[in-house]
Amino acid sequence: MDKDFLQDVPNSPGIYLMRDVEGRVIYVGKAVNLKKRLASYFRPADRLPAKTAALVRRIRAIETIVTATEKEAFILEAAQIKKYLPRYNVILRDDKNYPLIKVTVNETWPRVMMTRRRVRDGARYFGPYASASAMWTVLRMLHKVFPLRRCKEKELRSRQRPCLNFQMQGCLAPCAGLADPVRYQEQVEAVLRLLEGKNQQVLDELRAAMRVAAANLEFEQAAINRDRIAALEQTLEKQVVVSQQLRDQDIWGFRRRGVSVGLTVLQVRNGVLGAQRSFFLAAALGTDEEIMLQALQGFYAEDNQVPREILVPHLPDSAPLLAELLITQRGGPVLLRVPKRGEGSSLLAMAERNAVEVFSEREKRELSWQALAGQLAKELHLARQPERIECLDISNLSGQLAVGSLVCFTQGAPDKGEYRHYRINSVAGPDDYAMMHEVLTRRFAKEKILPDLLLLDGGKGQLNIAQQVVAAAGLAGRIDLLGIAKEKEDEGEKIYQPNRKNPLVFRRHSPVLLFLMRIRDETHRFGVDFHRRLRRQKNLGSRLDQIPGVGPTKRRLLLKELGSLKRVAAASEAELAGVVGIGPKLARVVWDFFHKV
Repeated sequence: MDKDFLQDVPNSPGIYLMRDVEGRVIYVGKAVNLKKRLASYFRPADRLPAKTAALVRRIRAIETIVTATEKEAFILEAAQIKKYLPRYNVILRDDKNYPLIKVTVNETWPRVMMTRRRVRDGARYFGPYASASAMWTVLRMLHKVFPLRRCKEKELRSRQRPCLNFQMQGCLAPCAGLADPVRYQEQVEAVLRLLEGKNQQVLDELRAAMRVAAANLEFEQAAINRDRIAALEQTLEKQVVVSQQLRDQDIWGFRRRGVSVGLTVLQVRNGVLGAQRSFFLAAALGTDEEIMLQALQGFYAEDNQVPREILVPHLPDSAPLLAELLITQRGGPVLLRVPKRGEGSSLLAMAERNAVEVFSEREKRELSWQALAGQLAKELHLARQPERIECLDISNLSGQLAVGSLVCFTQGAPDKGEYRHYRINSVAGPDDYAMMHEVLTRRFAKEKILPDLLLLDGGKGQLNIAQQVVAAAGLAGRIDLLGIAKEKEDEGEKIYQPNRKNPLVFRRHSPVLLFLMRIRDETHRFGVDFHRRLRRQKNLGSRLDQIPGVGPTKRRLLLKELGSLKRVAAASEAELAGVVGIGPKLARVVWDFFHKV
């Protein structure tokens, strides 16, 4: 790109978006002075770091957005990185979907549950937990110590008799009207204190309650509290105390090897190590300080809990701006610092040792994948070792709601950002071959990145369709094709190849077969989940659409306000009339539909 464009760039704070030849945003940056910052990219190539030089070679256009202050640029940069996920920015991915503990304080009778999605719904989230087993240990302990409801409904249905959990002292039975709201809320608050790390406070409260019950000769209640104390102490014994100062801290480890960077964050709550997360950046662009800043921006922008203190090995120039934003997010003071001595320095060294391990784990995983990829190429007679594998499955119900589901594995791991759903729109009736032809034609008509191996859920027929589409797209010889199918229940899986009469049959525990089955099963799961969602939407829509005067707009209003078809059906006339856009007349029609026989 010609640097003459710099003549029109102002000496103002702002952000810049760099685009490649296809118009994709490949890097987003901020600057106090846009002209000076962009000019630094257009020095002679031998004076640029290798990664920056590679970026500059790909730039075809640069857009600038001027802001009034550096703080505005800082905020806008984070938003644009989150929107575009540019290739050359620091995007923290650790290939795991860690579990969280969710306390539904937004409900009348809150629950404690596991989730893998953090949603802005008013609930409180704790974690993520790097170890699922550790999370389940904590959750089981919470259910044993605090008798909160475990039923799945957001709003309780009234029961005449409580469930078995009440008989086992595991629930206060709000569904049967037996729970005291004040006592129930006290239990919820105790759960929150425990998850916030205030363990000793909760133990003291339980011991005090046990003594009061014993003094009042309520020996059964005293025994229940004694057992709860024992369960809590047993769980707390396993916690690793790393700080005697009982602080809430995140400690960041950073290690660079060439253009790659390993990052680790140790999450310490009330002096106890709660979780550890690690990230590998294959080709990070910028100085150590710039990479650290982007990592902090990205990590805390994803609703990760902001602690009172964050220890880092490098303090970025924009640290005061970042701290200001984190203070707003936390709703309290946040200290961002580089410790030089004492306990903080020791914790930082521990985090750095864990960052070094990121490279070791990465190398082990790559060696393991290379061995498996070589075995795949050899035993399946592939033209190349596959790095990117895609698998396609067709789901339909007698030709209705037909969808194609495509999953992608990169270097042996699911690459969920590359998963795709396709709604079939040109095939009437249950014709799997025609559906597969449509999906594959659409797949290869638009996507620029090709798989090394395309796996199809099916036998010779599906494989023949794939061969036709690949040939028509001019890709013959560039993609390996395979089909996987079990033709009879008593037979094992068979692998079909183009231009080969008999399928390959592997032993039941072959690593090659197990890996292909894993990809196929993930494709099934991805397709079935989507198909179920479509069926639910259709059933919801069709039931409400049967009501005179309720069309798509009114249906959306009812479901958005009341939450589900069940709640619409159970709502009173007054509740229905209270939905904006419905009114008393239509509310009466809706109520009559569900209640008149």
